[in-house]
Amino acid sequence: MAKCAICEKGAHFGNKVSHSNRKSNKMWRSNVKSVKVKVNGGTRKMYVCTSCLKSGLVERA
Repeated sequence: MAKCAICEKGAHFGNKVSHSNRKSNKMWRSNVKSVKVKVNGGTRKMYVCTSCLKSGLVERA
């Protein structure tokens, strides 16, 4: 699973609980996109979460 290159946000794990209180495994995936980013004057392809894109921590190429 991909992780954000800026904030290291990745997948989270836990339990899905049914109405009868039975537990099964669940995975929450973060919204990570593959984006071309300006880095040190050049462009690079990185995995970045949408919250980092929205906050302006990363400049798109």
